[in-house]
Amino acid sequence: MDRYNDEIQLKDILIKLSEYKHYLWQKKVKIIFFSFLFFVFGVLIAFLSSTRYKAELTFVVEDEQSLSPIAGMSGIASQFGFDLGGGSSTTFSQQNIMELLKSRRVVVATLLEEGTIDGKKDLLIEHYITIKEFREVWAKSEEFSGVNFNKASTLEHDSIMGVIWKGLTENNLNIEMQNDKANIINLTFISVNEQFAKQFIETLIDEMSKMYITHQTKQARNTLDFLKDRADSVFVELDKSEQEFARVKDINQRIIKASGRLKELQLMREVEVLNTMYLEIVKNLEISKMTLLNQTPIINIIDMPILPLEEEKLSKSIAGILGGFLGGFLSVCFFVFGKLFNDAIVS
Repeated sequence: MDRYNDEIQLKDILIKLSEYKHYLWQKKVKIIFFSFLFFVFGVLIAFLSSTRYKAELTFVVEDEQSLSPIAGMSGIASQFGFDLGGGSSTTFSQQNIMELLKSRRVVVATLLEEGTIDGKKDLLIEHYITIKEFREVWAKSEEFSGVNFNKASTLEHDSIMGVIWKGLTENNLNIEMQNDKANIINLTFISVNEQFAKQFIETLIDEMSKMYITHQTKQARNTLDFLKDRADSVFVELDKSEQEFARVKDINQRIIKASGRLKELQLMREVEVLNTMYLEIVKNLEISKMTLLNQTPIINIIDMPILPLEEEKLSKSIAGILGGFLGGFLSVCFFVFGKLFNDAIVS
């Protein structure tokens, strides 16, 4: 009995499907019309859409500094109580740099750098405002009309920069690993202006490198500054002692007794001590300079963006086909639901 009921239900479903198929066939002209209408609409959208340019840069991040002969010099200097830096830092690890490149500090510093676009030299943030045509919108607002980032920073500047930073990092900037096996990172930026895309991504990686160098060499620079000051002060003391020693020695030329030459002996010892100190400080100063110059860069750039950049524009044929399918699907759904509604009312 259950099998008989199942056969009846299946037969009813097939009859209904055949009925709806026949109904849609009767509406084929309207369905084709809607499909063609959406096809034209899709082509129109593709035609009106702006061409976007993708600037791509690849780089590698080193988690630890490579060993070099300078490490041995740092070890020798540490025996005399001097830490010349050069140690690795986890602040600029691979994962951290991928996040830091999108940080407000780095992006804002990038936008406040100068760049030349279409023959005009200005801040990148000013170029971006011109490209996005924000000034036309701001002209209607008393609060933002006349805002210029070449002038002193105000609360309006900060609020605008915050909105632009968020828009760039969420919609235009993308950072990802090239693949699971290699540690190569792809940094891409998309803009409607080809020159801006190239300059922004190059300046962004430069700002990231500057932040690394400042952080990584801070300790070595502090040591270098200390050694310079110490060397200058010891040299001044040494010069004074040498002059005093020469003066006392001239006075004591005719003195035979050792008690009379005591001052001369004391000054000679002081000169020797200061001279030894000065030579040791100068040696450590040179080691510190070499350490500072041989800091291993954490960001090694592999490929830079080259003009002309890759274009990203919606294809007219693809947009038209997608629009046609969408129009056909929506029209079929409209007629099917309409028939369902009518059948429900009649029954």
